[in-house]
Amino acid sequence: MLNSAAFIIGFSIVFITLGAISTEVGQLFAQYKTLLARVAGAVIILFGLHLTGIFQIKALLADTRMHGLKGSSSAWGAFVIGFAFAFGWTPLRGPDFGGRPGIRCRAGHGCKRRFLLAIYSAGLAVPFLLTAVGIGRFLKFYNRFKFHMHALEVASGGLLIALGVLLVLGRFIP
Repeated sequence: MLNSAAFIIGFSIVFITLGAISTEVGQLFAQYKTLLARVAGAVIILFGLHLTGIFQIKALLADTRMHGLKGSSSAWGAFVIGFAFAFGWTPLRGPDFGGRPGIRCRAGHGCKRRFLLAIYSAGLAVPFLLTAVGIGRFLKFYNRFKFHMHALEVASGGLLIALGVLLVLGRFIP
């Protein structure tokens, strides 16, 4: 549990920092909201097509690992891995990670962005803590579920394509 907590602290520091910075940058680009939404829609459509298997983006199929990296199983090692993990995972969580706190900040007066980002990171921590507690049960579940991953990817790709089309057509304004 100590190593799991250190891992979570590592990725939370990165998420909170990048989230706070991205909020400031997002405010600078607010004047280009419509154009950026359409460009983002086109990119989301491409990712959706990739997930459905209609075509593949080779760069997204690469699996880069640091097999030769030797670390310790200490809390400090878990913190460093969590810190590095956040940089690799942030692009995958980008729309969700940036959108939810941003929506809440616009909705409230006197919004405390860093506090909301910390709460968001805490919410992301829950699956990791549960996995640390019940890794055996999780692995049994995953072994049964992995046969459905392709269907899940195709369904997710279809949802991405639909969202991208709405963005491109200007019918979905976050």
